[in-house]
Amino acid sequence: MKFIRLSILILFFTINLFLPNAFTQDYLQWGLPDGVKMRIGKGAIWGNLDFSPDSSLLAVPTAIGIWVYEVHTGEINNLFTTDSEGVRCVAFSSDGAILASGSANDVQLWDVSTGRNLTTLTGHTDIVRSLKFSPDGKTLASGGGSKDRSVRLWDVSTGTQKAIFTEERGAIRSLAFSPDGKTIAIATDAHGEPIKIWNISDNTLKTSLTGHQFGTLTIAFNQDGKTLASGGQWYDETIRIWDVHTGNLKHTFYGHYDDVLSIDFNPDGNILASSGYDGTVVLWDVVSDTYITTLIEHSLGVRSVQFSPNGRILASASWDGSIILRDTTNLNPTTTITGHTHVYTSIDISTDGQTLVSGSYDRKLRLWDTVTGKNIATLTGHIDRINSVAFSPDGRIIASSAQWDDKTIRLWDAATGAYMTYLLGNRGDLNKVVFSPDGKMLAISCGDDNVCLRDAVTGYQIATLHGHTNQIRDLAFSPDGQSLASISDYQLIFWNILGRKLKSQIINDTYRLNTLAFSPDGHIIATGCSDLKIRLWDVYTEKVNAVLTGHTGRISDLIFHPNGRILVSSGSWFDKSLRIWDTFSGELKMTLNGHPSSIESVVFSPDGNTLASAGDGGIIYLWDFTSIIPLQPTASDVNGDGIVDIYDLVVVAANFGQTGQNVADVNGDGIVDITDLIKVAGEITNTNAAPSQLRENNRLVPTKTDIEKWLTQAQQLTLTDATSQKGIHLLEQLLAVFTPQETALLPNYPNPFNPETWIPYQLAEPTDVTINIYSSNGQLIRTLQMGHKPAGIYQQSNRAAYWDGKNEFGEPVASGVYFYQLSTAKFSATRRMIIRK
Repeated sequence: MKFIRLSILILFFTINLFLPNAFTQDYLQWGLPDGVKMRIGKGAIWGNLDFSPDSSLLAVPTAIGIWVYEVHTGEINNLFTTDSEGVRCVAFSSDGAILASGSANDVQLWDVSTGRNLTTLTGHTDIVRSLKFSPDGKTLASGGGSKDRSVRLWDVSTGTQKAIFTEERGAIRSLAFSPDGKTIAIATDAHGEPIKIWNISDNTLKTSLTGHQFGTLTIAFNQDGKTLASGGQWYDETIRIWDVHTGNLKHTFYGHYDDVLSIDFNPDGNILASSGYDGTVVLWDVVSDTYITTLIEHSLGVRSVQFSPNGRILASASWDGSIILRDTTNLNPTTTITGHTHVYTSIDISTDGQTLVSGSYDRKLRLWDTVTGKNIATLTGHIDRINSVAFSPDGRIIASSAQWDDKTIRLWDAATGAYMTYLLGNRGDLNKVVFSPDGKMLAISCGDDNVCLRDAVTGYQIATLHGHTNQIRDLAFSPDGQSLASISDYQLIFWNILGRKLKSQIINDTYRLNTLAFSPDGHIIATGCSDLKIRLWDVYTEKVNAVLTGHTGRISDLIFHPNGRILVSSGSWFDKSLRIWDTFSGELKMTLNGHPSSIESVVFSPDGNTLASAGDGGIIYLWDFTSIIPLQPTASDVNGDGIVDIYDLVVVAANFGQTGQNVADVNGDGIVDITDLIKVAGEITNTNAAPSQLRENNRLVPTKTDIEKWLTQAQQLTLTDATSQKGIHLLEQLLAVFTPQETALLPNYPNPFNPETWIPYQLAEPTDVTINIYSSNGQLIRTLQMGHKPAGIYQQSNRAAYWDGKNEFGEPVASGVYFYQLSTAKFSATRRMIIRK
C-alpha cells in the first residue's frame, strides 16, 4: 500500500512538472470561439493580480479569461475561460483551493487544481469590478460597476447571498477585509464619495474616511488591522494612510503624477507598494513615513502591484503587456511574463499572407507569423499610440502612423524590421495611412482636416488636398489608383489623384461617417455610419444601392472579401460582433461572436481564406473563413481558381465558337460566344487586376486588339441587363488600361542576366518597332525587327522583345555593359543592361 501511494505521489509530481511546458506549446489554441483557428496574444490585463496563499501561483484576469502562472518559472499553468466578456477581477480563497473571478454580471468559482468551474453567483446587474475573500475563506465579497453600485457578501459553501451594501454613486473599485474578518472597507471611484468601513456582523456603518475628493481606486488593510491605505485619481494622485479606529488621516504620500491604480502592504506591514497610470511602482516605508524608491521598467500604466504572501516576490502588471516578478530582497526582476498587449488599434496582412503587422496603444508594432502565431519582431520608435499600420503592395515596406505627442509616419523594412525613415505630420492626430495600389504614394489623413499625399520612397510632399471641414476619419484608394475616397463627419469626398483635386463630394446632415472600404472592382464604396447602418454607394452614380442594418454599436471597420461578393463589418462598444454580408443581395449571412471587447480592425489574407480581427481585448483572432462561409462556385469562374477575373475572360475567348459541353459556355446555351464573355466580365470583382497583376504574370492575357474586337461584338447585341452593362463597362475600362498614353521603353528583366533577357515596351499608337543592341563602345551587336505593332503594352514574356545574348552571327557575347535602343517612326529611347557570366 505504501508503495502504491508513493508511486501515485511520484506520478502526480511528474505530471505537474511537465504539464506547464506542454501547455505553453499550444496555448494559442485554448478556449477559441467557433470558427477561429488561432489566437494571437493572451488578452489585455483587466484587473488586479492575485497570488495563491502558498505563493506558488499567480492569477491574471484578462479579456479572454484567467491565466494562471507558476511563480517560480513564469510558465503557464492553466487558462480558465468563461462565456462572458472577459474577467475584471480575481481572488484566491485563503486555502488556495478556490479561485473567484468577476466578469460581466456574475461571479464564478473555480477549482484551482482541475480548472473546473464550480458554480456561478448571480445578482449583480453590471460588471463585477472587485472581489475579496474573508480571511477564513467562508465569505466572498463582490463589488459591482457604476450601474449596480452594490457590494454582495456570498456564502462560499452554499453560493447563497448573505448580505448586500449599496453605494449611492460610482463603481466599487476596491474591497478589503480587515485581518480579523469583522469589517469590510469599500472604495468607489465617484467624486466626493468617502471610503466606508462596515461591520459585517450587523451590517452597520462603522467609519467613513473622507479625503479623496475625486474618488478612490484602491484600498488595502495593513496586517495589524489598525491602518488602511488608499489611492486617489484625477487631480488627487495621493496615497493616504488612515487610522481605522478614529477615521483620522495619519499621513499622505506624494509620488505619482497620475491615477494611483493599485496598492499593497508587504506581509510584515512595514512597506507599502503603489502603482500608477504613470507607469511607475513606488515603495514607501510606512513606519517612518518615508519614500524608498521608484521602479520604472514598465512603459505604460501599471494596473496592479502585489506582494506574494511569503513576502519574497513583488509582482507588477502593466498595460504594456508585461508582468514583472521581483525579488524583494534586492528588487531585481527575476521573471518577466509577456503577451498581454492592452489594445490593438490596427492590423494588416502582407501580400504573401505569411506576416501580420499590428499596431497598439503601447506604441509598438509587432510582426506575427500567420501560420505559427509566433512574434517575429517588435518595432519600437513611436512615442504615442499607433493609429494605423499598412503593408506596401509588394510587401516590402510597412507604414505606421501615430497621434498627439508623436504625429509621425514611420516606414519600416518588412523583411528585417529595421527602421527606415519618418515623415513629419501636421497638427493633430494622424488617423490613417494607406499605400496607393502601385506602392508609389502614401495618403495620410492629417489632423488639420486635409489629405496629405507623400512619395512612399522619398517622403516628398506631393500634394495637400483641401476640402474637408472636420477631422478625416478614414480614407482609401480606388483599386485602379486613380481616385481616393475620404470621409469626415458628414462628408464623403472623391479625389482625382492624377489632377490632385476634388472630383466630387456627398454631404449629409443626418448621420456621421466612421469608416469606409472600396470593393475590389472599384464600383462600390461601403461606409459605416453613426446611425449603425452600412451604406453601399455606387461610385459612378454616387447613389446608395443598399442599406445594411443589424449592428447595435459603432461600426468600427469594413473589409471586402477578395471575390467582392462578401463584406465583413466589425462592431464596437455594445456590439463586439463581426457581421458577414452578401453584397449582391444585402443579406446578413452570419454573425461571428467571440471578441470580449470592441473590435477596431479587420483584414483578409490576399487569398481570402483567413479573416483577421483585432481590438480592445488585446487579442487578434485568425478566422478560418473558408469553413465559416463556404463560397459557392460560380459558372463565371471558368478556370476554377476561386476568383472571377480577367484570366477567365481569356479562357472564354480562347474557346470562341466551340459547341457542346464546355466550361467556357457560361450561360449554357451550347455555344461559347460573346455573350459568355460579357457575362464573365460583368462578374469580375477586381477590374484593376489587369494593369498591375497581369504585368507581373506570364499567363496569357488579352491584347488591345482583342478587347476592341470583344467590344465591337458586344455593342452589336442588345444587352440591357445590369450584369451585361457592367461587363461592357469593364471592357471599356480594360481598353483604356491597355492603351498607353505615351510610348516608352521599359527596364529589361532580368537585369543583370545570363544568358537571356526580355525587353518590354509600350506603344501609344500603331507603328513599326525596331530594337538595336549596342556594346559599351557603341558598336551595333544585334538588331531585333519586331515588325508592325498595334498600340498596347508589351511587357509579358510572350509579348516583349527577346534577346538570347548572342550577336548577329549567333555567338554569345562577353560579360559587360550593353545598351538597347527602341526605335519607331516618332520615338527613340535607350537603356542600359548588364550581362554577368
